[in-house]
Amino acid sequence: MPDIQLTKGDIVLSRRNLLTTGAAAVGAGALTGTFTSPAAEAAAKPTPSTAAGSIPKFAVAMPVPEVLRPVRRSWNTDYYRMTMRTVSTEIVPGHQTEVLTYDGSFPGPTIMAESGRRVVVEQTNALDTPVSVHLHGASVPTSSDGYPMNVIEPGGTRTYTYPNVQPNANLWMHDHAHMEEAEHVYRGMSSMVVLSDAAERKLGLPSGEYDVPLVIRDVDLDDNAGIVFTMDDSVNRTTILVNGKPWPYFTVEARKYRFRVLNSTNLRWLAPFLADASSYTMVGSDGGLLEAPYSTPAVVLSPGERADIVIDFSTYAPGTSVVLQNLAGTGDPAEIMRFDVVAAKTEDHSRVPAALRTLPALPTPTVQRSVVLTMDEDGRPNPMGYINGKTFDMNRIDTTVRFGDTEVWTVSNGNVTTPHNFHMHLVQYRVLERNGKPVDPSEAGLKDVVALLPGEEVKIQMTFDSYRGLYLYHCHLMDHSAMGMMAQMEIV
Repeated sequence: MPDIQLTKGDIVLSRRNLLTTGAAAVGAGALTGTFTSPAAEAAAKPTPSTAAGSIPKFAVAMPVPEVLRPVRRSWNTDYYRMTMRTVSTEIVPGHQTEVLTYDGSFPGPTIMAESGRRVVVEQTNALDTPVSVHLHGASVPTSSDGYPMNVIEPGGTRTYTYPNVQPNANLWMHDHAHMEEAEHVYRGMSSMVVLSDAAERKLGLPSGEYDVPLVIRDVDLDDNAGIVFTMDDSVNRTTILVNGKPWPYFTVEARKYRFRVLNSTNLRWLAPFLADASSYTMVGSDGGLLEAPYSTPAVVLSPGERADIVIDFSTYAPGTSVVLQNLAGTGDPAEIMRFDVVAAKTEDHSRVPAALRTLPALPTPTVQRSVVLTMDEDGRPNPMGYINGKTFDMNRIDTTVRFGDTEVWTVSNGNVTTPHNFHMHLVQYRVLERNGKPVDPSEAGLKDVVALLPGEEVKIQMTFDSYRGLYLYHCHLMDHSAMGMMAQMEIV
């Protein structure tokens, strides 16, 4: 098998050598959120729990999250009700695991939304801790953005209104309660919201049952199959789940499929890669479709990033199986799931056109800013995260933005060993350059999360012309944001 390499910025991921070039000192542990030297990593290699060690790979079918149905529809709005509650589910065969959910599903149900048509969701908190619902990637009024202190107390209900004024995008819903978000998301609180529009549907991409979300996460399980949460634990979360099931198989017909891939982990980087080194086609990222499709053997996804990909299984004979691996993983996390190919039921009329969309021209920026992400990496027992040297303070406005301005932010990772990424609420941005060079096609669309290995720097551009109010920006390695790597901007 060839040693496929994938470049993103100044890193090269390969089957033989996970990180080379200037980032070599980071080691394999870099892509799980905290640096571990090769020697320390070997010494700290986890011993799987009895329960996790009993999970057979590719033995359980991958479910497709259900599509949530509106409770009511008007001429311009779809109304939904969801209840956040604890349920038990089978991750390890023969064991029940307690998880936190939207509406009792792990992951939560998918909401199918339409650009230009409002979605109103009444959320009820049946958990025993406060929650705040954030629709990641959406342009929404601050009252519905899921601000960390605008919580729903246990037993309470809050209504969130999503205007959906933006074009097609793969959004996702997750908790954002202050100091609770990392554990809540880790224990299961994630759910996809697919925003579509007429222009996307006209393209002829695979649709219906051939358009499938892949919500990927990792978890550490104890001997009783209970979920173990330890802040910033990058070593022991070695059980990979896809749509809530461990290393599942998914039966596909010998035809094209569209997969909306979400990295919903707290810390782990993913690089989905077909084990036979076949390329697939990337058609979209965080903020929707790319301008043109991009053929690649793998796409690097830091936590929170999405990739919209098309895999053509007609190149495989029925009866063939192909494993989807994680090029950014070692040990158990090196495998994600397996596709089992059967004969196509009908002729495949889907296609991937050469042009997908036209992004608007970038306006001339009016403001330049610099943002530096760092966290303590000296081994202290309770490390903190910082943006421009400060931890999060809800009483401090870190950045004031004038409504309508176009700004360029230079975002850098000031750490020597620890990776980060950068997420902004309210806006989708364009990544102008990485380390002074043009970005590769996977980052050329609309983004709301951008990855940063130690020492890396990116320039991003966005226009603040949708809503005024208070919004967040932060590292989306969720444990890092809960450790203080979060700041506030006010659009005035």
